Amino acid sequence: MDNLPQPYPTLKFQGILVRVVCVVYFMLVYFPWSMQTFDYEIQRHTCPSVLINGPTSEAVKLNKRFWTGSGIGTNKEMVDSLHNYGVIRSKKVSEAMESIDRGFFVPDGTPPYVDTPMPIGYNATISAPHMHATCLQLLEKHLQPGMHALDVGSGTGYLTACFAMMVGPEGRAVGVEHIPELVVSSMENIKKSAAAPLLKEGSLSVHVGDGRQGWAQCAPYDAIHVGAAAAEIPPALIEQLKPGGRMVIPVGSVFQDLKVVDKDADGSVNIHDETSVRYVPLTSREAQLRDN
Repeated sequence: MDNLPQPYPTLKFQGILVRVVCVVYFMLVYFPWSMQTFDYEIQRHTCPSVLINGPTSEAVKLNKRFWTGSGIGTNKEMVDSLHNYGVIRSKKVSEAMESIDRGFFVPDGTPPYVDTPMPIGYNATISAPHMHATCLQLLEKHLQPGMHALDVGSGTGYLTACFAMMVGPEGRAVGVEHIPELVVSSMENIKKSAAAPLLKEGSLSVHVGDGRQGWAQCAPYDAIHVGAAAAEIPPALIEQLKPGGRMVIPVGSVFQDLKVVDKDADGSVNIHDETSVRYVPLTSREAQLRDN
């Protein structure tokens, strides 16, 4: 049996392949090539993950990552497509994304249901739908009714609103964004959505602040999501993570990994890599605006 041909590349080879693809994407970002079709793609996206959870067909995995949804015309169709491609795997995540229409959270004139990140101004983006779905899946067990959730770099407010729908009025969903204009516009977006009553009642809130410091007023959190890549995991976020809680955070600069941070009941922390990604950096407001 050991001498039979292997149908898939080794994990080591696949890891190298993912890194090579990330380097190519990095070159597109930082070299002044005229690539208009990559204007917003290169700001924040997921690099293709050749092998995520076992020896599934590479073609299928790559197809999932490059699904564009160009023929998708409604929010429900977007969610159904993500479910059909295996990105959404639970009823609870599906219901949350169906209830919060992404169309309220993207800039006017942009196709809201295409599976790609989009610029929202101030050198920030709204993540692609498949990344939102991926993070919701990873955090699902920590977004039960009554739980507390923190969204760092909340941007347009989309994922914060999804959190609020999942934890319900008895829970607490908090967004932290260091661009004041985005905080104002995100609250207007939320007011148009199904999460509007939660914003009015106070179980959903969005604040101006340095997300690297979390939001201590509502800590500890069962779930923490970070929407930009940190050089290292901020200690304040680990401190504010509840024992038994989970954080999802991209970490790295040129090479980035989506890390899953679990805090055990005794306070010990376990970290594993979920997949390779490419996000804008988690930085200060001044640095972000300077790069705009």
